[in-house]
Amino acid sequence: MEIIRDPLWNNIAVDELAMRLVDTPAFQRLRYVRQLGLAFLVYPGATHSRFEHALGTYHLSRRALALLEEHGSLARVANDECAILRAAALLHDIGHYPFSHALEEIGAPHHEEVARPLITGGDVGALLRESLGDDAPDRIVALIRGVGESPLRGLISGSIDLDKLDYLRRDAFMCGVSYGEIDVDRLINSLVIVDAPENGAPVVGIHEKGLSALESLLFAKYQMYRNVYWHHAVRSATAMYKRVVFDALDAGSLDAADLAGFTDEGILHALTERAPTPLLRAVRERKLYKRVFEVPAAELPRGAAEWIADDPRAARALENRLAEMLGLAAGELLIDYPAKTEMLGLDLPVLQRGGGVRRLTAHGWSGTINLPRLADELYQSSRWLRVFTARRVPADSAELRDLLLARPEK
Repeated sequence: MEIIRDPLWNNIAVDELAMRLVDTPAFQRLRYVRQLGLAFLVYPGATHSRFEHALGTYHLSRRALALLEEHGSLARVANDECAILRAAALLHDIGHYPFSHALEEIGAPHHEEVARPLITGGDVGALLRESLGDDAPDRIVALIRGVGESPLRGLISGSIDLDKLDYLRRDAFMCGVSYGEIDVDRLINSLVIVDAPENGAPVVGIHEKGLSALESLLFAKYQMYRNVYWHHAVRSATAMYKRVVFDALDAGSLDAADLAGFTDEGILHALTERAPTPLLRAVRERKLYKRVFEVPAAELPRGAAEWIADDPRAARALENRLAEMLGLAAGELLIDYPAKTEMLGLDLPVLQRGGGVRRLTAHGWSGTINLPRLADELYQSSRWLRVFTARRVPADSAELRDLLLARPEK
């Protein structure tokens, strides 16, 4: 075992296969992809990378498996499932684009799809087949995508997957904020393998005693989205970067097929060489656009303005129209509505104190805190529809709101 020092979890023990995977070029690229994209322009400490996060998730997978083994929960799990799980934890973000999730918001394929050829081919695929069997890469991809029959699937993709436990704690720590406090030890110690109440198949669940720790996960996620991930200045920088890349792709200066191969600085350098614009220079010099309009999703009709997140091309057309209306040049007005995501998607078997198993879903659970309803309310209050401009200009808020909510006809 190799030992890697980590600022969050201290010593991370890395087995031989994991170390060989870490040394591949595909994994080493993650050193140069920031975990929080452009958030470092607001929180200077947020320069940590996907590399560190992947190691942290791998570390938590080892801890979770050790505790499940100690509790006797792995008796019905195939011998090789644990090795597959650890590899999936390590590789779950290998397909990430530069500056995190931003490019997925302009229509680039999801990073989990980008990960497939990186895991099934090249050095990574060869190592996995050599060490874990010919079907190992496909099984790992299935775990990352949250599909397949593995009883450990919920540790990689689920309501309490290990990815969340690392990134919320790590992001808060590196940003210097106290919002990401999660009772990780309690959550991991509450993990169990139970029979799914629908079909009896073994799946990852949580003991009822861990529900309060699950609440801590929900509140931590809400506070991090409200104060860090969707902070107005972070979203301004993200909107600017998205528009720069969108325009470069449209002009043929960048090839969409190459996006996942870039590092953060690599894509900025390529854009500077191939598609220099005032907007790109503003991103690099932190001349962030200012808010001229904003409204929380909680104050909008349910489902209104979703087209902005779903149809980036139509959103860009409206940006140009609004810019002209306000006397601005194309690219000097940007619309931002973060891509729709659940605050805490709940679908989790709970082992009750009497020994029964009950599924906690979006329909809630009478007699306990209504986590699904609370998650939705917190999500609606942290997600804001905004219009940013290169300089402050007078704008009619009511008129902007009407134009933003009226989806243009195709």
